[in-house]
Amino acid sequence: MNRIPRWNVVHHLEKRGLLIAINCLAGLSILFFGYDQGMMAGVNNAVDYYDSTMGFATQNADGSPNVFDPLLQGGIVSIYYVGTLVGALFGGWFGDRFGRIKAIGMGALWGIFGASLQGSAMNHTWMIFARLINGFGTGILNAIVPVYATETAEHTSRGQFVSIEFTLNIFGVVLAYWIEFGTSKYFGGTTAFTWRFPILFQIILLIMLFIMVWAFPESPRYLTKVGRGEEGRYILGRLRGDGPGDRERADAEYQDICNVVELEKQTASSSSYWSMLTGRGSGKLHTARRVQLVIWLQIMQEWIGIAGVTLYSPTIFRFAGISNDQVGWVAGLNTITYMFSTLICVFTLDKIGRRWTLYWGSVAQGIALFLAGGLSKLASDLNTPVPTAAGAHAGGAAVAMVFLFTCVFGATWLTVPWLYPAEIFPLEVRAKGNAWGVVGWSIGNGWLTLLCPVMFAALSYYTLFIFAACNIITIPMVWALYPESNQRTLEEMNLLFAADSPWNWEAEKNYRILIEENPDLVRAARRGQSVTSALEGGDAGLEKRQFSLTPGEGQRSSIEGGRRGGANGTLKDDSAKHATEHVEKY
Repeated sequence: MNRIPRWNVVHHLEKRGLLIAINCLAGLSILFFGYDQGMMAGVNNAVDYYDSTMGFATQNADGSPNVFDPLLQGGIVSIYYVGTLVGALFGGWFGDRFGRIKAIGMGALWGIFGASLQGSAMNHTWMIFARLINGFGTGILNAIVPVYATETAEHTSRGQFVSIEFTLNIFGVVLAYWIEFGTSKYFGGTTAFTWRFPILFQIILLIMLFIMVWAFPESPRYLTKVGRGEEGRYILGRLRGDGPGDRERADAEYQDICNVVELEKQTASSSSYWSMLTGRGSGKLHTARRVQLVIWLQIMQEWIGIAGVTLYSPTIFRFAGISNDQVGWVAGLNTITYMFSTLICVFTLDKIGRRWTLYWGSVAQGIALFLAGGLSKLASDLNTPVPTAAGAHAGGAAVAMVFLFTCVFGATWLTVPWLYPAEIFPLEVRAKGNAWGVVGWSIGNGWLTLLCPVMFAALSYYTLFIFAACNIITIPMVWALYPESNQRTLEEMNLLFAADSPWNWEAEKNYRILIEENPDLVRAARRGQSVTSALEGGDAGLEKRQFSLTPGEGQRSSIEGGRRGGANGTLKDDSAKHATEHVEKY
């Protein structure tokens, strides 16, 4: 393929090897994301940072921070999420316009710039603007990387690959924590090195990402969408392999992509962010509904408690009676168990589906947080006015419940809210759609991290009850509003969301009707055969077929399309034929 450089890995790897390489690249970006998010937990506890440089706290006699300006403390953390929100919207537009690879490179550059400014900050104003810039770069990456990963993976293993990436995400949190734990021992943790080095360390990850990304292939779905079908078909062929049956499946999958590209062009008349939010011009694609679903899924991901536990775990453990000299290693151990728990999702997500993963996660997390809050109160009561053995036991049990919460979250809610937005949007606006998910994550995280110091100061351990209640709220939300995306191709999502009703049961009912009426639209790849051969009359039959997202219109539109002889809304396959003719060359 002349347009793809010789040094691109697509020429040297294929099938699982190429998928693993792509997921390593995506994993590096997600690793940086985890590191960047987890980094502030340790930075907030560095005395030179909060006292000498930022000026929102002083040091207590036991070495813990005495925060006298929690709004400034939370504001410095939360302004980052304003940056991720704006960066995600920009990254979604940029990724749909110029491609996934260029967007990843752009995000890495912005991240390097922002990290450099953070590591050299001399006051809180400087730090606020630096975190805003750093968040902008992270927002670009978060909008694009999950899309890139899902567009290259097969529908039967999308969840597994993305789950592995989020194991690396939590490894980033672990890495950040233990680097900061180590620097806190340098000269007693009183120097600027304690917090500046951990911030600057992330630049290494971003430089690696920026250098490596140019050696990777573009998404075949993006290439097909922008009319570069030959490249798209070649890359898809390398991803799926050249063994017995592989080529036929790749042909079928490529044809499905071509069909849906044409269908989306006929169905939607506008792809701006405003149109996506309001639904104007999206027709039966119901883009606005998908936008609302991913925004609220990401907001709830933060409000079920993980943002508070990740960023303010030392504060939570102090509620349970853990001494300041023990808080550090206890919180660090929690991040390690958190990381290993994500491996559960690797083996379960594609088997039990997205909805059941969220169900059991919400139930277990809610119970754990209710118990953590109650046991923390009991420990506080028993340890007043002097510590007791019973108080220590209650505090240890509260810590165990926090550990249980983070483990369950890692196995359930960590991955699904990031995978779901990358799965359900139309190809025409997939990067922008995933950007809306990052917008929801930014709103949820920014809102919560701003309020957490205030909530902990005012409510103490009762804050955990609020998080527990949010877990219970998510169960009816998911049951009623979120259709299952597991084991369905990306091209099938348009049928899944074609119903005019927002209720999940109506979506599934409508989906089954549309599948029956349009059997050749998106099911060819499942059968391992080409859409062209599946239709009666070969290529000519395909050109006469018009697909519809309106139940009852499928059969009628097929007949009308035949009468028109392929004009006005017919589905063309020129690019598919042209690409297939050239596959042997590459």
